[in-house]
Amino acid sequence: MAETKNLSENTLQPVGYVVSGGLKENLNVRLTVPAHQVQEGSFVVIESGNWQFYGIATDLQLGATDPRFADEQSETRLPPALAGLLHGQTLFTNLVVMPALMLERGPDPSSPLYSAWRAPIDSGEKEEPRPMPVKTLPAHHAQARLAAPQDIAEIFGDPDEPGNFSVGTTREQNHPVCINLEKFVQRSSGIFGATGTGKSFLTRILLAGLIDHDKASVLVYDMHNEYGLDDTASDTGKNVIGLRTAFGRSKVRIVGLGGDTKIRETVPDFNLVLGYRDITTADIELLTRELNLKETTSTTLDALVTSFRQEGWFKAFREMKTDSQIETEDGKKIAAPDSVTYWANQNGVNEMAAKGLHSKMKRVFNLDYIIENPPSNYIQDIIDALKKGKHIVLSFGKHENDLDYLLVSNLLTRRIREEWEKLTNAFRSQSAPEPRPLVIAVEEAHKLLNREMASQTTFSTIAREMRKYYVTLLVIDQRPSQIYDEVMSQLGTRVCGWLGDDDDVTAALSGLASREALRGMLARLQPKEEVLLLGWGVPMPILVRSRRYDEQFWNEIKSAKKGDFDRDKTISTMWPG
Repeated sequence: MAETKNLSENTLQPVGYVVSGGLKENLNVRLTVPAHQVQEGSFVVIESGNWQFYGIATDLQLGATDPRFADEQSETRLPPALAGLLHGQTLFTNLVVMPALMLERGPDPSSPLYSAWRAPIDSGEKEEPRPMPVKTLPAHHAQARLAAPQDIAEIFGDPDEPGNFSVGTTREQNHPVCINLEKFVQRSSGIFGATGTGKSFLTRILLAGLIDHDKASVLVYDMHNEYGLDDTASDTGKNVIGLRTAFGRSKVRIVGLGGDTKIRETVPDFNLVLGYRDITTADIELLTRELNLKETTSTTLDALVTSFRQEGWFKAFREMKTDSQIETEDGKKIAAPDSVTYWANQNGVNEMAAKGLHSKMKRVFNLDYIIENPPSNYIQDIIDALKKGKHIVLSFGKHENDLDYLLVSNLLTRRIREEWEKLTNAFRSQSAPEPRPLVIAVEEAHKLLNREMASQTTFSTIAREMRKYYVTLLVIDQRPSQIYDEVMSQLGTRVCGWLGDDDDVTAALSGLASREALRGMLARLQPKEEVLLLGWGVPMPILVRSRRYDEQFWNEIKSAKKGDFDRDKTISTMWPG
């Protein structure tokens, strides 16, 4: 307790005072402590009269009352004591603070004015003051200090309150910083960072928080089979606990793509097998770039649906033969009735276009997880599980090609969108209960949300519109610059690790106020464990030292006490990529 008290007292000590600045130019705080005690990204509180201002340090700048004092080394020509005095008077360091929020605190509680200020609040005539976007400036010489635990809790929430999930701590004082999960799931969000910065571990942390909170269902498209079952850290060789191991089958279900798929020699809870009827022409058109389809594709697909209806076109086209011929009575060879050519000629479709599409679609026809009559409607099984509050990790197993990822994720997401729109419309007509929110986690998001495909995919629609229907995305990517701008602008909360490319830094900050002030901070993050938390889902940007995905993390998760988590297992205590 004594150590905590001393820490709090030290934290409340001023580190400087305001000397200049503005809302656009940021505030300059003259440091009264050595510069090394304050770092870029520090959460700074400025107390000015009845108001308290909250901001983040974006820069430190050396200054001098006269340039000559900075140019000349006084240490070499003056006695040390005199040189020290001169430094304190003529050379200084300014902390540049980007103000973000302000809160009315009222007069000093010991002042007789405080009761008069507090009376209308206590009587209900005036609302309790809350942090608001900064609209004015603190006074000259207002005292600035580093944030105390109560300041962090005031802005980001108390970690002991339900719904507040700690994602990490402040860098200098290790105060916990929370995300409100109920607000987090209301809009799509993103996790960004260069390869090797630990995106998958940070994703595990956030997914664990969502599953433990249990107010939304989670569907993870696990392209590389990382999240559901236990894994091995690439750099430490230690075991990394999977989500199903931690929470148990009662909460997290592993779905393997394909009838005989195993995930690391483990049989999944059930397998996803698609039927011919599940494949629509829209699903094929979304593979335009992957299959190198031509402009005539949509015309050919429309003709197939006209001939065989939406339920039967895939089966009929798959069973056609490319060059099948028969011989007439007079010895002339013509296209056989079961050939692509015969169908094209009968339906006014360009023969070469039809044959070209059939040839390119053989990659889809030959996928072993697409069969004529699956024993169950597995897609509906997944949807029903999500509606009932289960969490699904769809592992692609051996099917790790882009074709598999694009086809299956788009198809399943399209069906989910249709289902949740129905549920929401029924709720709004007061004929059904409120739908359970759903978060869809998407790895390698740029493959689904790039400029060429974003306008066509269901994922883009979800990012733009589906929050009205209780469905949002959690996109995970190392190249945010390759994600369509319109989609990036719709991401509410962004958790950004180190990004080495300037274009990626620009994309990660797109659509955000004060992005120029944050650019340098994002570019100078530590390669691991440091992230910049920003966007709609948090009150203000803040630099956070991420939690580690280790045994301590699971000990702090409430569900670890309720589920079948094995505390004796060794978990990676590092944060590899």
